[in-house]
Amino acid sequence: MNQTNKSAVSQKSATRRLVIVAMLGAITFVLGLTPLGFVPIGPLNATTMHIPVIIGAVLEGPLVGGLVGLIFGLSSLFNAITRPTAISFCFYNPLISIVPRILLGLIAGYLFKFLKNKDSHTTKKVVQVGWIAIIVFLLYGLYRSLVPEVKIYAAIFNGVLSIVSLVLFFYLKKYDEKNFAVMVSAFVATIMHTIMVMGGIYIFFAERFLAAIKPDASLEMARKVIFSFIFTSGVPEAIIAVIITAAVANAVRERITN
Repeated sequence: MNQTNKSAVSQKSATRRLVIVAMLGAITFVLGLTPLGFVPIGPLNATTMHIPVIIGAVLEGPLVGGLVGLIFGLSSLFNAITRPTAISFCFYNPLISIVPRILLGLIAGYLFKFLKNKDSHTTKKVVQVGWIAIIVFLLYGLYRSLVPEVKIYAAIFNGVLSIVSLVLFFYLKKYDEKNFAVMVSAFVATIMHTIMVMGGIYIFFAERFLAAIKPDASLEMARKVIFSFIFTSGVPEAIIAVIITAAVANAVRERITN
């Protein structure tokens, strides 16, 4: 009887994970087909397509994160083929379009598992300092969005994101240790994902990539342009991932607790 119960629980857990993979994968695919996949943050643009991958990894572990990442990668390859742009050729290579997305889920999942049980006095300080840095960046983005040349939706987006961050800063204090793991996992995994994608583009397509966006530039310029994307794209994406993943993780945790 006990063995039967264990088998039933295991089957239920596997079913739940499959449902979560399907749901988050569908969200990722939809994001890739709509403007919701790319949002303005100050003078920069960031993607949100990586967020379901991180959420899956944090809530259900590296395996789920990796599977949702696979769907993210296949969606990226599909978009590159069906809706080509000047740099879509980079994403025809699965080492750029698929592999980094799978690793994104694995990194987020394993890093969260490693950090979630860490308990120290410095955790609270790290969370607070990190969140303050995010708020400052968003407020700066809001300030930059108020200039006449910037579209109004950019200012609205940054304003809403800043308010949400301020609210979460106070709300999340009671979950310091857990939030530390979520925030660090989301931030580090996002930056690593950007490094893997842009690094792959540099290794395989440096000159061709730069020729598509800046003709007649040198290889050294290609290196500078490609790696500048790690900051201009990676940091905003990491900030958005931290905010949304922390909010979702806490909502799920509170629902389970209650």
